[in-house]
Amino acid sequence: MKHIYRILVACYLGLTCVPGAAVYAEAEADATKKALTGDIIARVGDQAITFNLINTMLNSSAVVGVSVPALGTPQRDTARIVVLDKVISANLLYLDAKRQGLDKEPAYQREMRDFSNGILANLYHQRYMTGEIPVSEEEVQAFFKETMVADTEMTDDLHTQIEATLRKRKLHERLAAQREELRKGLEIDLYQGNMDPAGDEARADDAPLAEVGEETITWGDAKTTLIAAGKGAVALNPQAIELDARLGALQKEIDKRIMAQKARAAALDKEPMYQSRFHEFRKTRLVNMHRENLAREREPSPEQLKSFYEANRNDIMQVEMRKTQDVVLKTREEADAVKAKIESGELTMFKAAADYSIAPGAKQQLGEVGWVAKGRAQPALDKVIFELGPGELGGPVESSEGWHLLKVLDISDAKFDNFDDTETQQLARRRYIHDQLNVYVQDLRKNDFTVEVYEDNLVRLAQQEADMVARLTEQAEQPGSRTEQRVEELQQLINQP
Repeated sequence: MKHIYRILVACYLGLTCVPGAAVYAEAEADATKKALTGDIIARVGDQAITFNLINTMLNSSAVVGVSVPALGTPQRDTARIVVLDKVISANLLYLDAKRQGLDKEPAYQREMRDFSNGILANLYHQRYMTGEIPVSEEEVQAFFKETMVADTEMTDDLHTQIEATLRKRKLHERLAAQREELRKGLEIDLYQGNMDPAGDEARADDAPLAEVGEETITWGDAKTTLIAAGKGAVALNPQAIELDARLGALQKEIDKRIMAQKARAAALDKEPMYQSRFHEFRKTRLVNMHRENLAREREPSPEQLKSFYEANRNDIMQVEMRKTQDVVLKTREEADAVKAKIESGELTMFKAAADYSIAPGAKQQLGEVGWVAKGRAQPALDKVIFELGPGELGGPVESSEGWHLLKVLDISDAKFDNFDDTETQQLARRRYIHDQLNVYVQDLRKNDFTVEVYEDNLVRLAQQEADMVARLTEQAEQPGSRTEQRVEELQQLINQP
């Protein structure tokens, strides 16, 4: 019930799960002008960070399978601080990248054009070129008679499959007709010689591939797509001609450019949805590109890497761990009796934990204590746990809490404890570069850009959130409330097979 209610609260707030890149969208300078002063919880230079932005980021963690801290809880407040720090760092890198002129580099500009064209082409296609594709019952029956063997029964599933097949066929026909319509009146010139795989190495990025009206598609614009299309075609069919596959990919790029041109003519690039997505990508990509450049510049030498590993070995290595189940009894006699029942099959460890264990939370967790690292438990318990194999039962063994029956559910061997291991070196390298980038960002924060955190606003808004949750919770508990009804509806939906 409470879990579902948290979902309702999120919906009430208008919080949605979006990619982590949304960190940067609202921090644009123009967004700063629009943001309500009371919602701003930090500034980095001229970039504003809002409370709503951090909430959006917190909820977006669900995208990668991370549990979202519940609204109005201390865990939420803690997570909010962590996310805020990450957003501040991202904005520092963004400002630094702009200061260095990375947003003026040709490769970055090409990416921005390509992304913009892609969004606009999709918008134009959705707005003006898609629509319902009807399939009549007569068409379904005709297809059935033409393709099915005698005595085949027309089931509901088969009917649905035929509808889908016919709809897909009609879609291809529609797209072909639309392509002709799109290109009507446009002069399109191809430079096929600039797509020959034999000339890839020597070909300049500004070599033209196609002229589409007033716009030129260059090798730099499309080479990644064309090369992948050619190689993919040959991989699927060794007899395929790589150049033909490239030409097919170029035709799709031409269609995209035409739709993007028409979208701009229809002012679709002025719409909020486009503006939001483009600004989000622009900032995200610039930050990531800057990180990539900084990482390359800080690539450690073999000597530096080994020295770093030795200095940070205890933090890098992962000791042996055992996933453990624990049943705690008051006396040795009780522990012996319960152990005998488990070994005879009369009891499972789960049942023993629920019925007999005196450990806090045992009934809820059924004795599972999760992964235990070697050397972290009390010595007597540690010795037993790390002598057991998977599925083995040990004890009774005494601790300050009582008498323990211990079962190992799974084993994770020690990792990253040998520098000569390739995987260990890769992890050490990532840690080294991560630490170097953190130093770089902290230096930006200290010496280059002003960072202000408005703690009063942060505390006030967090309290408002907590008060709102408490208020809605109270409302939901009122008999006959709409919130309660909605919870019941969601519960029924979830319980459906």
